[in-house]
Amino acid sequence: MNRQATHEEMERTRTTFHQLLDDASEADLRRPTDGTRWTNEQLLFHMLFGYILIRPLLVLMRIFGRLPRGGGRAFARLLDAGTRPFDVVNYLGPLGAAKVLGRRRMGTVFDRVIAGLHRRLDAEREADLALGMHYPTRWDPFFRDVMTVADLYRYPTRHFDFHRRQLTVGQ
Repeated sequence: MNRQATHEEMERTRTTFHQLLDDASEADLRRPTDGTRWTNEQLLFHMLFGYILIRPLLVLMRIFGRLPRGGGRAFARLLDAGTRPFDVVNYLGPLGAAKVLGRRRMGTVFDRVIAGLHRRLDAEREADLALGMHYPTRWDPFFRDVMTVADLYRYPTRHFDFHRRQLTVGQ
C-alpha cells in the first residue's frame, strides 16, 4: 500500500469538501442532486459518513479478519441478506443528520475524522494492512467480496469521488 498516496487522497477530499461547503449557497444546499433522492446538503453528509464508517469497519475487520474465512463469509452473507433495511437506514440517516450538523459542523467533523484516519493509518503495521475479510457486496458498489485493511482506507475516497459527481452545487 502506498500510504503517502492514501494520505494525499484524503487531504484532497478534505480540501474539496471544504470548498464545496464554502462555495454553496443555502439554495445550493437545498437543491436536489443528480441521481439520488437527497439534496446537496444531505449528500454532503453521506459523503462525510463514508469516512466516519471506517473506524467501526476497521473494528469489524480486526474481529472477522482473524476468524476462519467461512465465518467472515457467513457474516457477509448475513449482511447482504439485510440489504433492504440497510438501504432504508442509509437513505434516512442523512435526511436529519445534515440539518442537525449543519454546514460548519460538517466541515469540523470532516477535519476531525480525516485527522484520525491519518493517525490510524500511520500506526498500522504492514502485516495489519494485509488483513482481509469478506464484505457484503450488495451494500455498496465499492465493496468487494474480500477487502483488506488497506482497501478500507481507500474506500471512502472512492465513495466520495463517486458522489461528488452527483452534486449540483453551483449549477
